[in-house]
Amino acid sequence: MNEQNQQPASTQGGQIQIKASDSDLKGVYSNMMQVAHTQEEFVIDFMNITPPVGVLASRVIVSPSHVKRIIAALADNLKKYEENFGNVASASETPQKIGFKLD
Repeated sequence: MNEQNQQPASTQGGQIQIKASDSDLKGVYSNMMQVAHTQEEFVIDFMNITPPVGVLASRVIVSPSHVKRIIAALADNLKKYEENFGNVASASETPQKIGFKLD
């Protein structure tokens, strides 16, 4: 077979195949999010808050251009959701400060 016609092992039929463990597919619950950024990246922390404490569920670090794609995808999906199920009320701001406690 010609090397130019070979596809990487991670693709089949032009589609990227994503590997995920069973625990990753279960997902994690988050009821709060915090966003910070530098010139080069956005840091999005998803937290599970159960007063008086909370835990960091996941931290995602992405480029500014990817943040724009995330926002567009979320806006599109929220619009479709509301068309099917009705308007979603905005959550209120968290009244207290949240900070990290490092182990």
